[in-house]
Amino acid sequence: MTETVTELDRQTESELAHWRLAAEALADLDAVAAPEAWQALEDYLQRRVRDRLSEVVAVLVAEGRALHRKLGAGGNPEECRPAVLRLRARYLQVETILDFYGDAVNSRTNPALRGLLRGYDVLAGDSMSAILNRLGIESPPALVYLDRGLGAAILRAGIRLWDHSHPSPAAAIKLTRHNLAYPTALLHETGHQVAHLTGWNAELADALESRLKPHSAEVAQMWRGWAGEVAGDVHAFAQAGWAPVAALANVVDGPTPAVYRIRFGDPHPFPFLRVMFNAELCRSWFGAGPWDDVADVWWQRHPLAKADGDVAALTRASLAALPDVVDVCTRRPMAAFGGVPLSALLDPRLVSPAALASLALQAGPSLLGSAYLRRREPLRILAHLSTRAVLEPAAAAEHQARLLAWVTDVGADAAPRARQAA
Repeated sequence: MTETVTELDRQTESELAHWRLAAEALADLDAVAAPEAWQALEDYLQRRVRDRLSEVVAVLVAEGRALHRKLGAGGNPEECRPAVLRLRARYLQVETILDFYGDAVNSRTNPALRGLLRGYDVLAGDSMSAILNRLGIESPPALVYLDRGLGAAILRAGIRLWDHSHPSPAAAIKLTRHNLAYPTALLHETGHQVAHLTGWNAELADALESRLKPHSAEVAQMWRGWAGEVAGDVHAFAQAGWAPVAALANVVDGPTPAVYRIRFGDPHPFPFLRVMFNAELCRSWFGAGPWDDVADVWWQRHPLAKADGDVAALTRASLAALPDVVDVCTRRPMAAFGGVPLSALLDPRLVSPAALASLALQAGPSLLGSAYLRRREPLRILAHLSTRAVLEPAAAAEHQARLLAWVTDVGADAAPRARQAA
């Protein structure tokens, strides 16, 4: 039976009403995340995230209402149908964005976790501002959330959302549960944000390719493709010294074939080479140390003889080139950094084992208890605390508890006084 025009009108109007009302329902952000979870955010971060999400929803709602007016004014239902389908697709995109931020914010409903994540928000902000403020670039707020899996991740601030006009309101950084007390991955992810805002990624890719061509065209091309993840690792090293090495090795380890596997499209160096690069960063700046123990264990667990022939050849050539890679990453002047090397903005020597031991010795008991030190030396204290459980695994539980308590104190220091009193 052929449908009548009236039936088409009614069906299109019904479909439009469904998606228009669904879009309007998204405006209630307290249904996206619990009010107490929103309140757990620092005031500026809460306003920025809520305002940006409200803007995205408002655009969607306006689109639905305009289409409703068009139909009500006698618009042809068949001509309006493609617009209804676009509205549906955009609704699903906006819903995905809200769910992402809602899940991130809702991870703060537990009071203990709320305080801890607020502390990591602050430390992530400190990490980004350490470079960006010196370059005159506004540092975005950070929203750290907890999720499952092995590796951390970031949705960078400034990335355009579904309609290409509303940038992501914060650097949303995922920390995994297993690494909550080994949080140096946080500094890798903030490195991605710094590299994005400064333009370091592209410049580093060009510099690596140019320096490594004498070793091998293939090696130069591979490291060029890995530049973005190399930048994150180097940023974490410059702010936390050798602490990221052990945490990284735990995350990327596995059976030897997997450790040497090059995955098509993977922006990371394959695990064996990545661990050796991070150890070389430490060796180049600090000399011998516990990072050599990590590298030696990896050589024993994953002998190069077990790698496929082509991968083994690439590994050998890359290992020979690692001093050049470190030099380009840390000592070569970069336009992204105002014409100076990264080490001029983040001096790795300040997070050497000797420097961190000296900081702990001079501070004594106040290292963990002083609010002044928490704000003056937050990243160096984090670097020091992040190595304790690795060096003393028999006392790992106690060391982890101290680190988590200290991070929670960092968050409490930053909480608005009125909210603290409440």
